[in-house]
Amino acid sequence: MSSFTGHADHLDRSQEAPQGLPRTPYSRVKEQRKSSCRGHYQPRLPPNHLKAGSVSQYINGKTLEGSTGETLNVIDPSNGETVATMTLAGSDDVQQAVQAARDAFPAWSAATPAERSAVLTKFAALMEERAEEFAQLESRQAGKPIRLTREFDVPGTIDTIAFFAGAARNLEGKATGEYSADHTSSIRREAIGVIGSISPWNYPLQMAAWKILPAIAAGNTIVLKPAEITPLSSLLFAEVATEAGVPDGVINVLTGRGSTVGAELLRHPDVDMLSFTGSTVVGRTVLEAAATTAKRVHLELGGKAPFVVFEDADLEAAIHGAVAGSLINTGQDCTAATRAIVHRSLYEDFVEGVAGLYAKVKLGPTQDPTTDLGPLVSEVHRDKVAEMVERARGYARVIGGGIPNKEQDGNLANGSYYRPTLVADATPDSEIFRDEVFGPVLAVTPFDTDDEAIILANDTPYGLAASAWTKDVYRALRATREIRAGAVWVNDHIPIISEMPHGGFKQSGFGKDMSTYSFDEYTVVKHVMFDLTADKAKDWHRIIFTLDS
Repeated sequence: MSSFTGHADHLDRSQEAPQGLPRTPYSRVKEQRKSSCRGHYQPRLPPNHLKAGSVSQYINGKTLEGSTGETLNVIDPSNGETVATMTLAGSDDVQQAVQAARDAFPAWSAATPAERSAVLTKFAALMEERAEEFAQLESRQAGKPIRLTREFDVPGTIDTIAFFAGAARNLEGKATGEYSADHTSSIRREAIGVIGSISPWNYPLQMAAWKILPAIAAGNTIVLKPAEITPLSSLLFAEVATEAGVPDGVINVLTGRGSTVGAELLRHPDVDMLSFTGSTVVGRTVLEAAATTAKRVHLELGGKAPFVVFEDADLEAAIHGAVAGSLINTGQDCTAATRAIVHRSLYEDFVEGVAGLYAKVKLGPTQDPTTDLGPLVSEVHRDKVAEMVERARGYARVIGGGIPNKEQDGNLANGSYYRPTLVADATPDSEIFRDEVFGPVLAVTPFDTDDEAIILANDTPYGLAASAWTKDVYRALRATREIRAGAVWVNDHIPIISEMPHGGFKQSGFGKDMSTYSFDEYTVVKHVMFDLTADKAKDWHRIIFTLDS
């Protein structure tokens, strides 16, 4: 598998990923773009001003320090080193950013779809030129293996921009119609206004794109608050957007805490909508707070994805799918496979197969292209995962797992690594089977009948994603119909494409990211009615009053 789109052609080809690794959803995009990108770009390290700590906010096209004076270190979780020191935003910064977005809204929303599309097309091209820079930055701030950022995060982000560059020209209302004898009606679809967005730490760059692109393609302006522990790629993303021609004030980025910046965006009367991706617990708080100003809210929350292996499944394919689907982004993915529900006839072979592949997964430095699994985002989060697995030892069969130590694993012990863990014989009512772990942990339980499998798959408060593994088309159709989740894969798990919507059922939130369906979140529908009679006294007026002739 070659490195991303030719931007890293200077690398020693002996360090490429082994050919047997899973093909990413963006491989097609990568291959299509090779010819246009190869050979002309020299990768850059993160800009000096992002390292120095003087730039923590991006407001109205300018890089600024946060007003609070409080600083926060951005830590590389693979080694504990400080990547940058940021000054955090406060209430004054929120006011300034919201005002900049409000001032920019009239002109940007009045721009034609073609004009917005042209700017976003240039944005995608500039992102391609700086792809390696973003891959390096994302790897360092989030602890992602460089192969993942090159092959997945960065090309996925570029594809999102390219998609919405085209989709901007496909934003339309309904044609006119005469639904009343004396009138013609039409539907206008218009931008909402200023969008407040709160994005998570697990996919800092991609989630920034998911939040920003549909909003601005539809004519809105935005104030984004990335997770304070991984803000660097979002800040650089906004700078590149400005370089591409996105007007000042259309995209603003604030680095700050949820308790200050996030809460202020929720309360602010000039923020017309709040989009949030994060935990279900925090999502409930967001929903309650938004009610005070009657804001529209879009929530993409937690998940506990079932991975259902029916008795006729291709077992080898299911095993490979379970490993890739559970270890994507070190398991820090709301759609990751976390609950394997396996037919009893295949159960032990499945457990043995997954455990065997888990043992071969390579933990290593994130800058090593041969590393398979990076660290968790922080030591605090790593310890939470470890404690949850430790509790599972009291009621289930735990295979693998554990924190690397200095004697056996050398420098890995300096990072927040955790080994892939299989928890077999987990009961459906156990903590490990019901609650989000957000780590490289897969819980497994057996089933006997298809009815039981569907019940187990749906026995969760979440409904973000699921997969069904079977060779029987009728069984697959039943599973996709009856499993309550926003996305259901058949004989695969994880691929997400820009053309299709992403969003959950139940306590996984509501609203859609990606695809043209996301425009429903970021636009309002207006009914326009034209009188066809030109009569001064309309026929229906007599219902209200009568005049002597």
